[in-house]
Amino acid sequence: MSVASVMVYVDSEQQASGQVAVAESIAKRFGASLLGVSAVAVEPPFVAEGVIIEQTTEEDVKRMKAALSAKEAWFRKVVRLPTETVEWRWALDYPTDFLVEQARAADLVVVKRKPRTTSHSHFFDPSGAMLRMGRPTLFVPERVTEFSGDRIVIGWKDTREARLAVRDALPFLTRASQVTIAEVCTSDEQDAARRRVRDVAGYLQRHGVQCQHEVRVHTAEPDGGYLARLATEVGADLIVTGGYGHSRLGEWIFGGMTRSLLEEANVCLLMSH
Repeated sequence: MSVASVMVYVDSEQQASGQVAVAESIAKRFGASLLGVSAVAVEPPFVAEGVIIEQTTEEDVKRMKAALSAKEAWFRKVVRLPTETVEWRWALDYPTDFLVEQARAADLVVVKRKPRTTSHSHFFDPSGAMLRMGRPTLFVPERVTEFSGDRIVIGWKDTREARLAVRDALPFLTRASQVTIAEVCTSDEQDAARRRVRDVAGYLQRHGVQCQHEVRVHTAEPDGGYLARLATEVGADLIVTGGYGHSRLGEWIFGGMTRSLLEEANVCLLMSH
């Protein structure tokens, strides 16, 4: 299995190129194309008691388009891949919605994990996008600019999302020198958990993946914190896991492990939903 198309979201006001550098390195490794995506929304008029209080002007729209054009120039400058393998896509649209739509063209979507808080027209929700795109999402932490994927930790849970994540991660897993599969369970589930991780290890070994596995009983430490610590201990720079969450009245609610990893892990996360 391979990766033929890597997509990366770029905020129009972004200056640091961390997630772009990671996306570029992955595209280079697999000989894939790289698609940069950016968007700014044109807000509807703000009306109070039938009177327009505030609305986007033609000059505002010109400034938005100019900012997106400047960001394309910045993107093409920082990316050092052959021109014919690099593409830029933009729109006057809400960023999360636009990325979800464009993800149809990608095998993998790369995003910055904690985007800078901006106005509503610029607001991008990487976690919400992951739950909607139907594509594996690679979350890149702040200040991370390199990615090797030589050692990988899999946070296993016997769910649809985890199975999708392991399958989606195969292009990386088959190239890693060491893969560690870990499941955190209750004390009375240890035997069943060992059977589960052995099955996952056997599946991966049939794909030529070098892997080891372990089972850990729940403690006061959050499961996500344990996986982040395990990644540090084994020298991994990637954690693979299912992404768990749902929408409630327009707000995304995440499971404990997903939330803690997104908040705390200092390595890249590959999640599938």
